[in-house]
Amino acid sequence: MRRVVVAGASAAGLAAAEALRREGYDGTLTLVGDEPHLPYDRPPLSKQVLSGAWEPDRVALRTPADLDALGLELRLGAAATALDVPDRTVRLADGSAVPYDGLVVATGVRPRRLPGDERAHVLRTLDDAVALRDRLGPGRRLVVVGAGFLGAEAAAVARAAGCEVTLLEPAAVPLAHAVGERIGRVLSRAHREHGVDLRTGVAVRAVTDAGVLTADGEHVEADEVLVAVGSLPNTEWLDGSGLTVRDGLVCDEYCAAAPGVYAAGDVARWHHPLFGTSMRIEHRTNAAEQGMAAARNLLHGAARRPFAPVPYFWSDQYDMKVQAYGWLRGHDEVAVVDGDPDVRRFLAVYRSGEHVTGVLAVGMPPRALRTWRQAVASRATWHDAVESGTAATAQPEPDPGRAARQPVPGGA
Repeated sequence: MRRVVVAGASAAGLAAAEALRREGYDGTLTLVGDEPHLPYDRPPLSKQVLSGAWEPDRVALRTPADLDALGLELRLGAAATALDVPDRTVRLADGSAVPYDGLVVATGVRPRRLPGDERAHVLRTLDDAVALRDRLGPGRRLVVVGAGFLGAEAAAVARAAGCEVTLLEPAAVPLAHAVGERIGRVLSRAHREHGVDLRTGVAVRAVTDAGVLTADGEHVEADEVLVAVGSLPNTEWLDGSGLTVRDGLVCDEYCAAAPGVYAAGDVARWHHPLFGTSMRIEHRTNAAEQGMAAARNLLHGAARRPFAPVPYFWSDQYDMKVQAYGWLRGHDEVAVVDGDPDVRRFLAVYRSGEHVTGVLAVGMPPRALRTWRQAVASRATWHDAVESGTAATAQPEPDPGRAARQPVPGGA
């Protein structure tokens, strides 16, 4: 293999490129990105950059010297537009074509849009964060459409900046589909206590010149609108390639989509052997770890290993630090096993079927989650770990792969 293309120059793509070099690949390595910026970290965009605590240059993932040392052929500001699998060629927006022997698809996601929301802000890129930051300030009215983690983080930053914030969410309980209704209510209460006008059960029909129009015809006025209603994987450029696309690029447990084609990060939908299901994860830690795994599997062929991490994410909102391990969606039960949700300092464990599949903590030290992370990784039964209290007293086992991983800056 003498030519590898990595399509996508964010966390997953950069991690793949670095892993290829660490593993001894010395051929041509092309890193393609649709933005003109050098690779940067996204989680701080809705936190430190939006608040003004960080200047934009602080989110760079590597220095120019670090990137030069990788010997990359950088193709920035030229998105991948088409893939010819039989010809092993990636076509770019500038009209050029880049040949490959191996390909890592790491093209990420883009924000979902609403009718008329060309008038609104979204929050995906560095330029998005700076544009919104410059419009926040005391007395400014901000409407945030969508109370997921991104919308909630932005609402918290805007309140701290002195904005009047209205947070609109179509669900009865924000984030209930992901973390459960009880935990969703805890997180929601924090917003109301900090002065956010959180309105649930409210769908938005369109963005207008002076705010948003809800599905029931109410006009909510705003100086600025942020639309944070989820994302779509960037897979359109794969149309006609023959690869399987279904809410992401479909891969096996090795992150392989086809011979010589692997995927990583937000765009990858792969079969997770630990949980026995197909999933696509939009978290920063997963992007870096999956980029490394995809690169190694692409390079080593017969020595491939399944990618089976315990997913991790975190979110900062006001004085709350939310941390979670595992696969919380679709759970059958959630139990608070430590602390008190009423004071927003607690640890909750999630069950799917007979097994512990996730743990979430608010306001707890990282060590409080370690034993429960191991319970998820070892497929501990709910009876043994929760009902009998075994996990609460067990010592966490070492993770032999973690010591070899690079530190991952940033957030969820």
